[in-house]
Order: sequence, then C-alpha cells, then structure tokens
Amino acid sequence: MEEVRRLLRSRRDTTHLGAAIARVLAPGDLVLLAGDLGTGKTFLVRAIARGLGVRGPITSPTFALVHEYTARAGSVVHADLYRLRGGAVPLGVEVARLGLRERRAEGAVLLVEWGEEARAALGGAAALGVCLSLAGARERLAVLSGPHAAALASSTLT
Repeated sequence: MEEVRRLLRSRRDTTHLGAAIARVLAPGDLVLLAGDLGTGKTFLVRAIARGLGVRGPITSPTFALVHEYTARAGSVVHADLYRLRGGAVPLGVEVARLGLRERRAEGAVLLVEWGEEARAALGGAAALGVCLSLAGARERLAVLSGPHAAALASSTLT
C-alpha cells in the first residue's frame, strides 16, 4: 500500500489538501484521521467537508460524537471517537450503537477522528488514512495511506 507524505506549511495548505481529498472521495468511503490532540484533524475535516459541498457551520463532534451534514453528492458524517476509547464498553459496541457502519453502507462519506481501533465496526478498510503530526511551530506533516493515497500524491497544495 502506498504511503504519501505531505508537508503542510500553513492552514491554506491544509485547506488545499482537504479539497484534494474531497475530489477523490466516493459515496461510502471511510477516511480515518489520526494524530495527537491539536494537530489539525478537525480543521482538515472542515476542509474536506467544504470540498464536498457542505454549507454552514462545521463543528467538532467531540462531545456530540457524531455530526451529519448534507453535501452535493449525499451525506457526510463526521465522528470523533476520542471519548469512547478505553471505556467500560468495548469501542466496537459503542460504534455499533452510533450506526456509523449503516450510514456508510447507505452511501454516506465517513470522516472519523480517532477511529483506527474501530475499523471493523466502521465497515472495514478505509479508503484513506490521514495521520497528522507537528512538524514545526506552524507546520504539520500529513501521512496519507490507503487506496486513495496514490491519487493524492501528485495533487498540488497551491
């Protein structure tokens, strides 16, 4: 599986990456976003959602767990599983209760933060994995993997 590394020097670079990701996504795709707190996962999700045509506010689902939006080509579901990890109830059970696998099967694009451990409960392999890390005071390193990573290797951030 190809892995693509992109240095994001600014918020604008992250916005451009989000737009590029949106262009390669198809209904039912799963995007898993990983990285430490504060690395820009939710900011990137906003950029992807905007690229998919979501209008209006796009907010973090940290406490709500899931937000669903209407886009040009269907639904976009943004989930943040951070608070469900390591709880008394297994993560897969919690994810099943949220109905994310079913929404994906219905054609929604799933953008899931902290979802690496719930891949099976989310319906299997991700179309794209994005791991963000700090690479400087304002820079981020994005490591892209999965079937859509190759299509993003040549996309420009300008």
